[in-house]
Amino acid sequence: MKKNVIISILAVLGIGAAFYFILQNNKKKNNEQVAIVAEKNTNIAVRTATVAAEDVSGEFLVNGTFLPNRQAQISAEMGGQLIALYVKEGSYVSAGQSIGRLSGDKVNVNVSSAKANLDNAQMALNRYEQAYKTGGVTALQLDQARLQVTNAKAQLQSANLTSGDTNIISKVSGIVNQKFVEVGTVLGAGTPIVEVVDISSVKLKVDVDQSLVSELAVGNIVKVQPDVIEGTVDGRITFIAPSSSGALKFPVEITVQNSGRQLKAGMYGTAVFNRSGSSNVLTVPREAFVGSVSDNQIFVVRGDRAHLTKVQSGVNFGEKVEIISGLKAGDQVVTSGQINLTDKSKVKVLK
Repeated sequence: MKKNVIISILAVLGIGAAFYFILQNNKKKNNEQVAIVAEKNTNIAVRTATVAAEDVSGEFLVNGTFLPNRQAQISAEMGGQLIALYVKEGSYVSAGQSIGRLSGDKVNVNVSSAKANLDNAQMALNRYEQAYKTGGVTALQLDQARLQVTNAKAQLQSANLTSGDTNIISKVSGIVNQKFVEVGTVLGAGTPIVEVVDISSVKLKVDVDQSLVSELAVGNIVKVQPDVIEGTVDGRITFIAPSSSGALKFPVEITVQNSGRQLKAGMYGTAVFNRSGSSNVLTVPREAFVGSVSDNQIFVVRGDRAHLTKVQSGVNFGEKVEIISGLKAGDQVVTSGQINLTDKSKVKVLK
């Protein structure tokens, strides 16, 4: 009886051990298969383009932002309480126009006081002049009376000027873009009240590469493509910076007439420059750049890995960009999928 029990127990243990080893073996195989799949899935899918030397036209494009012709914050020249504001956001103002007024109670008191002092000094001078004729006062006393009149006149003039400062005058013509305070606010001297923006003409500000800026001159006519208007408009170069803003780019301003005020400050536009065509220029698609073109970084595929490479870009031809250094003809550059890449990531090139 005991012998049968022992045999049964051993049989159960044997079957359990067999199942354990089978499960462990299956688990090992599953882990190996998962590892293989995971290794295959580490290859990030990308699309590439080949760096090539080609002939390009002389037209090149530079993107920029429109700036207003003039922009100014209108402030009070003295402190006081704002008791009137004659404009609102969107109002048009002319240079020399009053846009508001400060409380002038204290100022008017100063004017009255200065005027009274002048009247008293003038009457005193008249008495001294009569007395001097009869020898009642000395010449020195008469000179002092005349000096008091001169000082009183200066004080009255100063008080009148301060009284005029209660009127807040716009120094530029344009549209009220922003209002900073409300009526009743107590202001300090120089506190901005409104911002006036003149967009009767606008300036497209672009950064031009050093290899091209020497070919431009103030007064040149340039085609401009606003993002919000079909076609192009004529602009004139009105400023070329004497020093670069960084990355060997030079700020250039192109003034465009805007009588219809269709263009607003802050909108985007593209300047179309023309130069003589070039041959055998090394180019890459614009979308190959990581971030913006000015970052000068491109992923280059070598074998099954993408290497983040620093390059020096040249002329922007629109869809393509000139490469001055960092790449050679035949290199494969990533044009799609860069967002998932880091330096030396494993990649799979899609056909």
